[in-house]
Amino acid sequence: MMMPREISLLAHLLMLLQQLLPLTLSFLHPPPIHVPSLLPHVPTPLARSHFSAQAQLDLSTHCNSSCFHRAEQETAREELTEKLAFETLYADGSRTLTTVEVEGDDDFERDKHHLAYPPPWRRGGVKSKHKRVRRQIYGADGRFNIRGDNFLLDYPFSTAVRISTGCTGVLVSQQHVLTAAHCVHDGKDYVNGARKLRVGFLIPPSINSTKTVLNSAKKPLVRWVRVKRTRVPKGWIQGPQDVSMDFDYALLELRWPHRRPFMRLSVAPSSDDLAGNRIHFSGFDSDRPGELVYRFCPVEEESSDLIYQHCDARPGASGSGVYGRVWDNSLERWERKVIGIFSGHQWLEIDGENRDYNVAVRITPLKFAQICYWVHGNRLDCVQD
Repeated sequence: MMMPREISLLAHLLMLLQQLLPLTLSFLHPPPIHVPSLLPHVPTPLARSHFSAQAQLDLSTHCNSSCFHRAEQETAREELTEKLAFETLYADGSRTLTTVEVEGDDDFERDKHHLAYPPPWRRGGVKSKHKRVRRQIYGADGRFNIRGDNFLLDYPFSTAVRISTGCTGVLVSQQHVLTAAHCVHDGKDYVNGARKLRVGFLIPPSINSTKTVLNSAKKPLVRWVRVKRTRVPKGWIQGPQDVSMDFDYALLELRWPHRRPFMRLSVAPSSDDLAGNRIHFSGFDSDRPGELVYRFCPVEEESSDLIYQHCDARPGASGSGVYGRVWDNSLERWERKVIGIFSGHQWLEIDGENRDYNVAVRITPLKFAQICYWVHGNRLDCVQD
């Protein structure tokens, strides 16, 4: 049986291997992706939230034949722009609704072209169905506990934060955290814990102690920071979860800037354009309380809005920033960037066959433009990095 330190060292070695792999692929980098612009309207005041919902840490959806036929249909411009509208929840409990427009017909058509992936059950090479050992764990558990100052405070693990409702988030700016929408809103109302939402930063126990040896086996401490503003897309709030799962993301603005490194966002490329075809994420899985858990796996399938994979995960990992190594045209090198948000699990029941996946919401060009506007408050700053 491997000791915790051996597991941490192995995880570190795996990360080093991931850094070397893109060097062999640098000549295959994809062309730049056009990012459209969103034109926000003046916010409209809404009634205060009742905070009546209960936090759901294990989002599981079911997609049947009706979901299959809906996936084949093109999304109308009016319907998509309505889903890109968003609610803003403030610390005092007040909230507003902001509607948006997509700038130019050409921008809308380019985005639809970028999203033109066939649904996973229509693509060739779909994996055969298999029996899972445990819910959201596929075969042997491939997760690694991240421990010790050298790992918890190192990038990219240092970008993972806890959400007080029981989920995970990822730092995407000096004052913003990206997480799953279902961690703060159940689709009808904000969860009770969103009334005084907080974000937790891990602090290794040895930071404030000279007794490193004695503290090395203890759980990390957590420093909590209050959330100033929460934004949720209307696509999550309106409609059943098998539809709104495509919009299962939210942005939290902290009261004060943090001093840790953050991970930049990117439009999710095709899995063929990800270094090693792999995704990674670190979260606070409920079966390992107080521990940061890292995992990586290949992309199994992808649709216009979802990334289907078999990365091992348990409740609490929802909201983790899913990242991969993507080509950065401005820096002319491969960089780790957030390309999605881990949402949960989905059962696909198509043509009498059941398939199951863990699912992440992919950041499309329009979603990138929306989240970027939330971060900067200025659409002119929202271009693909």
